[in-house]
Amino acid sequence: MCRLVVSLWLLFVTSSVFANAPTVLVLGDSLSAGYGLRDGEGWVVLLQKQAQQQKKNWQIVNSSISGDTTGNGLLRLPAALATHQPQIVIIELGGNDGLRGTPPAAIQKNLTELVRMAQRAGANVFVMEMRLPYNYGKKYVEAFAANYRTVAEKEKAQVIPFFLADVALQKDLMQADGIHPNAKAQPLMMRAVWNALKW
Repeated sequence: MCRLVVSLWLLFVTSSVFANAPTVLVLGDSLSAGYGLRDGEGWVVLLQKQAQQQKKNWQIVNSSISGDTTGNGLLRLPAALATHQPQIVIIELGGNDGLRGTPPAAIQKNLTELVRMAQRAGANVFVMEMRLPYNYGKKYVEAFAANYRTVAEKEKAQVIPFFLADVALQKDLMQADGIHPNAKAQPLMMRAVWNALKW
């Protein structure tokens, strides 16, 4: 009888901890999906490990797909919110929009709706700042980059500064395509996000 009571108590405690673990949803593209990396090397996985090491009871869900745009994010986010019911949503999108030359105003509109959608679901939202190389033209690059802080300020979200700032210009931290960071870069990317979250 005693063993049965102890077993039921342990089951209750375990279930309660899991049920009450705050969920962090990462909605991103290849930079968060781990393009070109082996399983377990990406910054999102490293973020989960860091949280565990710091005794932070977070469940981090990676809802990132290589090639995704802000438009794709708008299509996918409702189901992700309904399924995972996150307390925190990290939006890492827009880079592919920029690489395709999407007008900055259109990107800003999509980012704004992504933030609002997550906030309506009760989540605290973090917008990850993205940047483009200057060969896209100074005017376009600056308008693109300004979107993130503009949206965050207007919608009362929070900004995670460009997490490739110490990576993008370092050839030894990039894959052969010159676009995607390699495994060596992932801890630096994770640390930039971790510090911005202020856990």
